[in-house]
Amino acid sequence: MTIKTTRLRGSMPILLWLSTASIILYSCNGKKEHSENTVPYLTKGDTIILQKNSPIISKLAVYNVKEEEYSPNLMTVGTVKAIPNTYAEIASPFAGRILKSYVKLGQKVAPGSPLFSVSSKDYFAAQKDYRDAQQEYRQSELNMKRQQDLLQHGVGIQRETEEAATEFQIKKTALANASAALKIYKNGDKMSMNTPLVVVSPIKGEVVTNDIVMGQYLKEDALPMVVIAELSKVWIAGQVKENDLHFLQNLTGVEVNVSAFPDRKITGKIYHVNEIVNEATRSVEVLVECENNDRLLKPGMFVNVKFSNTSEKKIFVPAKAVLQFNDKNYVLVQTSKNEYVKKYVQTGVTENNRIQILSGLKPGETIISDGAFYLLDAK
Repeated sequence: MTIKTTRLRGSMPILLWLSTASIILYSCNGKKEHSENTVPYLTKGDTIILQKNSPIISKLAVYNVKEEEYSPNLMTVGTVKAIPNTYAEIASPFAGRILKSYVKLGQKVAPGSPLFSVSSKDYFAAQKDYRDAQQEYRQSELNMKRQQDLLQHGVGIQRETEEAATEFQIKKTALANASAALKIYKNGDKMSMNTPLVVVSPIKGEVVTNDIVMGQYLKEDALPMVVIAELSKVWIAGQVKENDLHFLQNLTGVEVNVSAFPDRKITGKIYHVNEIVNEATRSVEVLVECENNDRLLKPGMFVNVKFSNTSEKKIFVPAKAVLQFNDKNYVLVQTSKNEYVKKYVQTGVTENNRIQILSGLKPGETIISDGAFYLLDAK
């Protein structure tokens, strides 16, 4: 501190006390002319010390750090898909004209239920080939048995018997080839010649698309006329970033949320995790199987998928407690009354205005939870 004496015109000498903390001016009659002006805080390295009468003190709130049970969640979007083996697009196997429809939109069908019939010359030709092959098969069978019988009674020839057996095998194979297409469409041994092809359902389900038009002529490459789907169960195709795949190792549940029904809770289970990463999005497709008896989930619908993980103890602090310096995060930890020190922390997820602390803080420490921004200029 330094003391200076000076004289103003027409007055008594004035003493000035100068210091780094305050300036006090007295007149000749001893009256204080200027009040004390104290800096709000001092800094020593990473430590901040608030002055006793600092106005910042009343603006600060503190929080006692503690661990709490936390069930981490991973949110992603997904698309509803029909399960492939419960979904069938059915077209006519032959070119021809539609004669009759047996179903309507929304109708439930069983495997083998008739859908529509087609009059087709190609199908009639296939019928003829099947009947011809069937007749030749029976004829070759009789011939083979006759040659075998003659040989057993000593009047047959071994070579002719072997030729008859070979011919029988050839005709048997031809019959199998001729009947293959007819059997696929459940039109085989019971069919009558020149009857139209009746296209049947290969699966159990309901008619979700019906484009059958009476009298319409179908080409061989015509689009499917009927779509059958069993939607009591569906898949949700969700996308999970490759960096989050570890999250799927300890799942406790999967929940699907539909924006159209925000109050409905739909649960599911992981059916399959794709082995290939999408190079464009750096994500992996995860298939979630869900019960869908009430038909809330429609194929093609967008949904939100929440993966819930095993509960564990974690530290969360108020979001306002975390400050940033360059690319680092830090909090102000109380070391004594009105004294705080910077501690750099590693942060995790942010939920409900709280930030997860992965490292840098311990339970029991006290930090500034609100008002820390008043100390941002502390060096």
